[in-house]
Amino acid sequence: MTKPTKGFLLLQGSYNYLQSLNTMGDKKKKATLFIRLVSAAGTGFFYVKKKPSRMVEKLEFRKYDPRVNRHVLFTEAKMK
Repeated sequence: MTKPTKGFLLLQGSYNYLQSLNTMGDKKKKATLFIRLVSAAGTGFFYVKKKPSRMVEKLEFRKYDPRVNRHVLFTEAKMK
């Protein structure tokens, strides 16, 4: 009887070998990041939003702040 070839081992389901192939290489970078939009009114109210990771400029939105009952400017801050 001959020794099984490498392809034969893969067909038999050599799980450890397949798993080692998948973990070799660098992991993919995430396409989006979560950011915090903090109210400029100083109320401490914030929104959480997704931002593309390639985008370098800071986001600013005019959104509703329920603590002051009006629309105010929200600026990007890092997630804690």
